[in-house]
Amino acid sequence: MAKFGYIMTAPGYSDFEADEKWMVEFGCMEIVKEELSGHDGMRSLWDSLIGRLQFGDTIVIPKLSNALKGARQLVFFLELCRINNIRLISIHDRIDSKDELFPDCKTSDVLTAIALLPKEANAIRKTDRHVIKVRKQISEISRKAVGKAERNRKVINMYQQGFSIDDIFAESGFKSRSSVFRVLNDANIELNRGNTRGPLGPRKKKGENNDEKEEE
Repeated sequence: MAKFGYIMTAPGYSDFEADEKWMVEFGCMEIVKEELSGHDGMRSLWDSLIGRLQFGDTIVIPKLSNALKGARQLVFFLELCRINNIRLISIHDRIDSKDELFPDCKTSDVLTAIALLPKEANAIRKTDRHVIKVRKQISEISRKAVGKAERNRKVINMYQQGFSIDDIFAESGFKSRSSVFRVLNDANIELNRGNTRGPLGPRKKKGENNDEKEEE
């Protein structure tokens, strides 16, 4: 009769170390740790663990919602536990199917944990999807930033190596030549050849040149 622990390290789960310590002190011979992948149906380590349970074994989980996806899965799991005399311990729900660890736990507490299971499990899935979305956005922003930095570095290197502005513009992928000059000026590169020498000054507003001529 072996003791197993299972922890799903979902987003927002902050009691990982405390729960693992609890399981170790309780005598779990193996603690399975699985990271929520974002695919609701993919909990391969949990499925594998359930398949390895034998008659009379004990399984310890942090909460019902940490291991189970909803009420339907709970029903099948409880039936498996009943048929195979498997002891279920849920630490934070204070549930022990052998009625030894949590003597102050009442039937109403168990029913509340079961009733909250769908809501808590859904909240975990929503949080996970949000985290995945944010990570994806950060990754996309990072790729764009790296691409921009590499392009700017290429423009600067080409200018310093003596390439013409036309050649640099053709290789840069910019839509206008002014972008090439902007990169060079932002990097404080001295423009020392061609029609443009030195940093580009601010553009004059339309009609400004005519006003200067009239004043003359």
